[in-house]
Amino acid sequence: QMQLVESGGGSVAAGGNLRLSCAASGSVRNIYYMGWFRQVPGEAREWVAGIYIRGGVTIYADSVKGRFTVPPVNAQNILSLQMNSLKPEDTAMYYCAADLRSRCFFGDLGKTCDYWGQGTQVTVSS
Repeated sequence: QMQLVESGGGSVAAGGNLRLSCAASGSVRNIYYMGWFRQVPGEAREWVAGIYIRGGVTIYADSVKGRFTVPPVNAQNILSLQMNSLKPEDTAMYYCAADLRSRCFFGDLGKTCDYWGQGTQVTVSS
């Protein structure tokens, strides 16, 4: 079993920065991929960024490329999401997720992630 706990959300003005954290505990040695997703009420959960744990390769959605960064998971098994130059349209609940076998998704876009956190709210004001 694995637990994921997000933190670091909050309110920030447009152009500001935030750093989200996702603390993983449990069977972390078996993680293959971790991702960040976000969701606005009434809309589908959207993939934001991801990292393949062993090789450290990162991937980003076009909407955040060049502004968001996923550093390598640290020795404390914490996944971060550095968000710079935030825009009002980045406002959402942010979730981290982990999978033991492959890149994963939410909904019918592909394999659903094995584990999910409870989310942390990010609000960007204009």
